[in-house]
Amino acid sequence: MIQPIRVALAGAGAFGIKHLDGIKNIAGVEVVSLISRDLDKTREVANKYGIQHVTTDLADALALPEVDAVILCTPTQMHASQTLACLKAGKHVQVEIPLCDVLADGEEVISVAKQSGLVAMCGHTRRFNPSHQWVHKKITAGEFNVQQMDVQTYFFRRTNMNALGQARSWTDHLLWHHAAHTVDLFAYQVQSPVVQAHALQGPIHPTLGIAMDMSIQLKAANGAICTLSLSFNNDGPLGTFFRYIGDTGTYLARYDDLFDGKENKIDVSVVDVSMNGIELQDREFFAAIREGREPNSSVAQVLPCYRVLHELEQQLK
Repeated sequence: MIQPIRVALAGAGAFGIKHLDGIKNIAGVEVVSLISRDLDKTREVANKYGIQHVTTDLADALALPEVDAVILCTPTQMHASQTLACLKAGKHVQVEIPLCDVLADGEEVISVAKQSGLVAMCGHTRRFNPSHQWVHKKITAGEFNVQQMDVQTYFFRRTNMNALGQARSWTDHLLWHHAAHTVDLFAYQVQSPVVQAHALQGPIHPTLGIAMDMSIQLKAANGAICTLSLSFNNDGPLGTFFRYIGDTGTYLARYDDLFDGKENKIDVSVVDVSMNGIELQDREFFAAIREGREPNSSVAQVLPCYRVLHELEQQLK
């Protein structure tokens, strides 16, 4: 019998529920505390998943001696401070993307995580999606090199709502949240750091206070380039769509589906033990805790992404 890992999950919204659904499939892991701002709604979710402890205050969960690890699915603006609180309480932590929306806060997380010796991971799910894993395996095997990535991240989100169409208590951000996925994935897939980055943005929304459209260009040290288009104004298919153009082929990744350049579907069902990227991300987090190692997508590994985002933010200002 392996010792169970007992988890507190903060944020019972759309993404927190995705983690709860993934964790159900992972042996030896138990969610023992659920934290969210609306106590009645939190109790409702906790009852559905058999979670005994419910609170609106992360500190209450951190005070529980049985809690080994925390998963944070809270608003962007809380990520860095809550990650620090978890580490200082002696808990392993996985924080959903983005790690921070201020670079200095992310750098503080790296410093505290290093001193703590705990597992500290950021939810860059694209590293774990089977479609992107399939491409990554070809790259690491020396069978494919990315020359260009063309990426579209599109939503129809002209009001402040979440992925379930429910009102949000905070404002999402194309740069610090959605661009972070692709900036990190580009460097991860081309296996070379970003050395040039440029950004343009459209008009600022009069009430949300954010740009609703953005265009980003990246170049890696090895010469590979990336073009990323982002919009909250797109009235059409929603999500992020990736085209990998390389020396031995072209691949299109749409969520967990992968196609070649001629739209022939590629079977990625055998890439990993699940087709669920969130579940695979959580499996890596818990495996790293058990094995006492750095996880893929550790906060240290993804910090270069946030340095690029900081540089782009300065350009846009």
